Amino acid sequence: MKTYENTGSKDTRSGFGAGMTELGRTNPKVVSLCADLIGSLKIQTFIDENPERFFQIGIAEANMMGIAAGLTIGGKIPFTGTFANFSTGRVYDQIRQSIAYSDKNVKICASHAGLTLGEDGATHQILEDIGLMKMLPGMTVINTCDYNQTKAATLAIADFEGPVYLRFGRPVVPNFTPEDQKFEIGKAVLLQEGTDVTIVATGHLVWEALEAAKTLHEEGISAEVINIHTIKPLDAEAILTSIKKTGCVVTAEEHNFLGGLGESVARELAITHPTPQEFVATQDTFGESGTPEQLMEKYELNAAAIVSKARKVLARK
Repeated sequence: MKTYENTGSKDTRSGFGAGMTELGRTNPKVVSLCADLIGSLKIQTFIDENPERFFQIGIAEANMMGIAAGLTIGGKIPFTGTFANFSTGRVYDQIRQSIAYSDKNVKICASHAGLTLGEDGATHQILEDIGLMKMLPGMTVINTCDYNQTKAATLAIADFEGPVYLRFGRPVVPNFTPEDQKFEIGKAVLLQEGTDVTIVATGHLVWEALEAAKTLHEEGISAEVINIHTIKPLDAEAILTSIKKTGCVVTAEEHNFLGGLGESVARELAITHPTPQEFVATQDTFGESGTPEQLMEKYELNAAAIVSKARKVLARK
């Protein structure tokens, strides 16, 4: 069984900040817009080194999206930055009309996604943003798992033509993917080969899936783990190849089971290869205040929950 080493826990938003610093030095077309959250987005170095390429919009997120769309007309590559809730729910109309419908080359970069925003509670947490964004025609949706992958994704989307939603988080999480990785939009990453059950995970749940695979291995269950960093376009081929081998699947995400990764996988299976599936996700609920660890345990978004769902889906084969 392949094992992964935590090379030092970091927050994924810092991976975004590191990516922006590099883009500031290598891509003169990249500009940054922020809704009064410079520290939370970790973009101070980009600002210090490129003050003429930074726009502080203030707490006016809808205006930020309109300005970003306009900047693309002049050949700029705008990266907007605020919390995931304010990057999507608060400004959905502006994204739909000014960015998606117009196919503008805007990168919507969203920190503090999901329950792990923690103590700020339900009004700041968002568990439906992936669904909102993936339903927009032409929108690419990316949800990264650690610091290294977030930095790599930030660099990759600058070279990609078209609107992108990049989702990352606030808490410190294990950093385990390669520092020199090549981030391929729309290409799943097979982390662990297995024969009994497929675990398809995204974002913070990828590390939890690897931990779950260790526990299952001790029980004599061989789990295949796939990192789906790009939810749209979904790498259906990689998922179906695995599921045809294992015969069942668990999807894991820090998002509502309605509209998220699990639903996208279920659609592919319903069309091409009906297969038993279990969901690790929030169950049509808002979040609440608490530490990230407390919330992930209460809402069953951790390795233990993945193990439980794996046992359940195996019984359905």
